[in-house]
Amino acid sequence: MRITTWGEYGLIVSLGLARRAGEGPVAARELAEHEKLPHDYVEQILLRLRRAGLVESVRGAKGGYYLARAPHAITVKDVMAASEHVTFEVNCDLHPVDAQRCSPDASCSIRPVWRMLEQRINELLSSISLADLQHDEPVVYQIAGATAGN
Repeated sequence: MRITTWGEYGLIVSLGLARRAGEGPVAARELAEHEKLPHDYVEQILLRLRRAGLVESVRGAKGGYYLARAPHAITVKDVMAASEHVTFEVNCDLHPVDAQRCSPDASCSIRPVWRMLEQRINELLSSISLADLQHDEPVVYQIAGATAGN
């Protein structure tokens, strides 16, 4: 799994909107400045989030973006999938080393490891909402069922 700036910034932008939930739309430029992110990048991320149905937009002088659902109803997996287009890439599916060995019909003892890892990652990302991320770090660990640093 590789988290790019799309995923990282997607979470930062979404969390910024979650913190302002119920306050009305936020301009992309204002959000970018507040989060100290490049404006063009924020615009592109907001477009991806809007296409995924996670944010809505309002045009006009008092327009901007806001979450389409309550922060507790949007998971980290939702944001990552919208921002990155995937949450986990099984490399042998996307970039097969050998056409015979990596074919879906071939038996591969490694593939189950990647599939199970993908499943666990998606389960974890699905178990944490934007509302959860508004807590301090130790609480987020607790919500995720882990101890700090593990």
